[in-house]
Amino acid sequence: MAGGQERILRRRIKSVQNTKKITKAMELIAASRIVRSQQRVAAARPYAEQITNVIGNLAGAGAEVSSPLLQINDNPATIAFLVITGDRGLAGAYNSNVIRLAEREIRAAKAAGQDTRLVVVGKKAQSYFRFRGEAVDASFVGMTDLPTYENAREVASFVTEKFESGEYEAVQLVYTQFFSVGTQRVVSARFMPLDRSQLEAAPASEGPKPAYEFEPEPGAILERLLPRYAEARLFAALLDASASEHANRQRAMKSATDNADDLITRLSRIMNRARQDSITSEIMEIVGGAEALSADKGSPVDLLLDRTFPPDLFEQHDHATPHAHQ
Repeated sequence: MAGGQERILRRRIKSVQNTKKITKAMELIAASRIVRSQQRVAAARPYAEQITNVIGNLAGAGAEVSSPLLQINDNPATIAFLVITGDRGLAGAYNSNVIRLAEREIRAAKAAGQDTRLVVVGKKAQSYFRFRGEAVDASFVGMTDLPTYENAREVASFVTEKFESGEYEAVQLVYTQFFSVGTQRVVSARFMPLDRSQLEAAPASEGPKPAYEFEPEPGAILERLLPRYAEARLFAALLDASASEHANRQRAMKSATDNADDLITRLSRIMNRARQDSITSEIMEIVGGAEALSADKGSPVDLLLDRTFPPDLFEQHDHATPHAHQ
């Protein structure tokens, strides 16, 4: 019985060791991708800042725009939620945190009497909301691991078209904001209509402001730049989400690797204890057998003292011998 238990424990230890190799490799891959994601976030930041400054300068020059992207509806009848998750799991609570916040926002909107629509990025959000029976207007997959600006343009074009046509009266963006490798936060931010006050307050450069001459009119330029601004915002959100996913996956895989080490240690101790019990049991059996053999050899049967012979047999023989001599 002990030998069979030892074999079972050996198989379990081998299985955990194989799992540990996988989790360790995934941890190292995620760590390398975090660095690359951070570099891409830093590389995209100057473009986003510059386009925001240009729009701020146009707004400061008195540009009047009647773009639907800036038309605020205080009580929208239809609100769309743009939810960004990952295409893969094994990233801790990364996907579930985003989905949980999106569900809370959807329930709150429905409680307020608003019609809700869904646009999802990532397979996890797609499969979850479809399983829940939520209507998904569009789903975009295969872009969360290494998002490009073209990916952001594709998603932003779909959402912008729906918003400008009036099908969506507001768009809420739900994603994970990246601050550092150890800090990420799930946020829900208004994506459309664009915040006019934030754009007007964008240029914060020191010193005298240059006097620009715009050709064509500032309003026409601003009209064309607003969709690019929406794309830049969405691209920044995609990059943040990608970096956050890799950071969460690295932590999850490190935790899994550490747990595997602990489990291997515990199983090894149990196996060693079972082996010791088996050895002790075998030793006790050997000692018991040896003692039994020793006891048998210590009490031999003496045929001369066997009680099967008459007790006076030898006495009669001794008395008969002298008469024979006589």
